[in-house]
Amino acid sequence: MISMKDKFSKGVITTYALVFGAIFLILLGGLFGFVLLQLRQSARKDAWNESLHIAEAGINYWRWCLNNNIESQCETEKEYLDAQGNPIGRFSLNIDSQINCGETISKTIISTGWTYKFPQIRRQVKVIYGRASVGQYAYLINDNVWAGSDREIRGLYHSNGGIRMDGENQSVVSSAQEEWICTDSFGCDPCPTDAGCHTEGTDCVCPGVFTTTGNANSDLFDFPVTSFDFDGITIDLAQIKSLTQSHPQEYYWPPVTNINPSGKGYHIKFKNDGTFEVWIITDLQATWAYSLEEGWHYDYFVINSEYLYGTYSIDPNCSAIFVEDDLWVEGEIKGKVTIVSADLINPDQDTDVVLEGNINYTALDGSDGLAVVGERNVLIPPDSPDHLELRGIFIAQKGHFGRNHYPWNIKSKLEIYGSIVSNGRVGTQWSSGSMIVSGYLQRENYFDSHLVYFPPPFVPYVESDFSILNWEEVE
Repeated sequence: MISMKDKFSKGVITTYALVFGAIFLILLGGLFGFVLLQLRQSARKDAWNESLHIAEAGINYWRWCLNNNIESQCETEKEYLDAQGNPIGRFSLNIDSQINCGETISKTIISTGWTYKFPQIRRQVKVIYGRASVGQYAYLINDNVWAGSDREIRGLYHSNGGIRMDGENQSVVSSAQEEWICTDSFGCDPCPTDAGCHTEGTDCVCPGVFTTTGNANSDLFDFPVTSFDFDGITIDLAQIKSLTQSHPQEYYWPPVTNINPSGKGYHIKFKNDGTFEVWIITDLQATWAYSLEEGWHYDYFVINSEYLYGTYSIDPNCSAIFVEDDLWVEGEIKGKVTIVSADLINPDQDTDVVLEGNINYTALDGSDGLAVVGERNVLIPPDSPDHLELRGIFIAQKGHFGRNHYPWNIKSKLEIYGSIVSNGRVGTQWSSGSMIVSGYLQRENYFDSHLVYFPPPFVPYVESDFSILNWEEVE
């Protein structure tokens, strides 16, 4: 027979077993819950990381479409597969294009990525794509050149010819030549053997880039490098002419004699309100001058008489102006404008651009920019300001950028903020021996970083593919 005491003991044990069993189950349930929570948080964290990878995959996908010129065939939402080919999520793309004159300047792409397991967890990446233009160079030249000791150059300096760099350079100076013959016109008589040059017969043979002063940073000299393809960056002037002819009259200007039989050229003055004045030049003054191409001759760059023909607005959707005659230009630019001077009617006639006065922008934040294209030369006239300031990309397609030699016509300072692209040798100062006899005494060049990836329309690019200019994750 079981006593009351034994029954009580068994009851206590059962109670303890139930209590401790319940506690154990509670602790085990909590442990399992904690483990499951950690697994879920880990899965969410993986999904958070995977969503970013998927968003970046969307960016890379559209870049491939962009560089292969098949954007119209590409999807703006697409499934994403893992390395084993299993679908794990999707990305969605939002594309905004900056277009001027039908030309894509840049692309802003926002890619949103998510996984199928956690579709509510989404991450967004914003990227700006662009291509480097000739605006990344302070100078891009297709001939031998001599940068004088007064020069201050802040920006890439390249020539397909040889370079004598006696000025101060803050960036790479590159030449396509390993050696070149430096003549008297480059100050190489006598031959500067201390600068690494040597004589071969009557020739003075110098390194692709050399200096005779302590101003230059020779550690930044680079030669020989691959020759720059000037033919590849030649602007299609006929395309610009055709485009401007399809716009209202103010964007295409015919030979000036179509307007006035006594016309000598156009004088365009940009105004800070986004308009420009067109003046008809009726008389030019002759100036005795010398240039390497023509020798001693008379220039006709000084305006004696002109009259205002009209004032017009710049089209923000296609800010291009084509002038089928010689062009004088100056003023203050609002917006981004390309102006071209070329005679495509007479195949034996090339036009020039004359930089009549200061050229500035209304803002220096990158919203304004100018490209000036001369079919032949882009020149500074004899009556230029004593302190001349020029902003823009200046392209002398067949000729050269410079200022001809006007005896004892000496100016104080020339500042250029932008780029010079010249097929021929550039020069804005002339000397006889050690004496300056014409041109600007002090010259400074600064490339404009705002015009590298966001130039005015039709400015040639030095890269064919679009690359990432800016990457950021957005909310």
